[in-house]
This record gives sequence, C-alpha cells and structure tokens, in this order.
Amino acid sequence: MLADAVVVIHAAYVVFVVFGFAAILIGVVLGWEWVWGFGFRLAHLVAIALVCLEAVLGVMCPLTTLEDSLRARAGQARYPGDFIGYWAHRLIFYSAPQWMFTALYVAFTILVAAAFWLAPPKWPRRSAHSSRRLINHNG
Repeated sequence: MLADAVVVIHAAYVVFVVFGFAAILIGVVLGWEWVWGFGFRLAHLVAIALVCLEAVLGVMCPLTTLEDSLRARAGQARYPGDFIGYWAHRLIFYSAPQWMFTALYVAFTILVAAAFWLAPPKWPRRSAHSSRRLINHNG
C-alpha cells in the first residue's frame, strides 16, 4: 500500500511538471495572474531540472527506488497490484531506450527554462518596512 502511495505521489510530480508547463503557456497567453508567481515558476523549473539532472547522471529517481524497495520489503514483485497503483504506474512508466528519456528530459528542461526567460515570473517585492530596515542598518 505504501508503494502504491509513492506511485501516486510520483504521478502527481509528473502531472505538476507536464501540466504545469501547459498552464504556464496557456496562462501567459490568457493573462492568468497566478502563472507569473515566482514561487510556482521556480518550483516548476527546479522540478524538471532535477529530473533532467538524474537522467544526465544516469541516477534512478529516488521515488522509483523507494517504490521498488517498499515492494521488495512487502514480498511483492516490482509491479503495482491495485487499481490506482496500476494505472498511476502505467501513466508514468514507458518502455523505451534510456537515451530517449534523457533526450526528452533535456529538451523539456530547455523549453521550461526558455519560458522562464521569455516570460519571466514576477520577482517577489520587498515590503516598504523591510526596505526601510535595510536603509536604517546600512545608512
């Protein structure tokens, strides 16, 4: 059951990366204010950058490693057994040569970074109070 929960979390991560990028593109065009948020945009860029780094370094995703470990401890084959685990697993794992995944992750990371650069998020502002404190301490 814990392994299936990890698969669901893993699927949510994938959904955040893929649909987050789609939301950024659509939101920029339609003027959705929330897609310009610095925290969201930075979290999104970091999320895909981590996937890209793992792929380039040839490191297995920690969530995959955790799922496999939990299944092994439970005496299960490395196959999701229940409905949610099965479909979440099918959603995020495909059979293809590793170099294809690495190329896809690198290309997607470049697209996300380009969107970050071409439609930059709004940087957090300092409040007037914190700005006055800086002036008082430095001046």
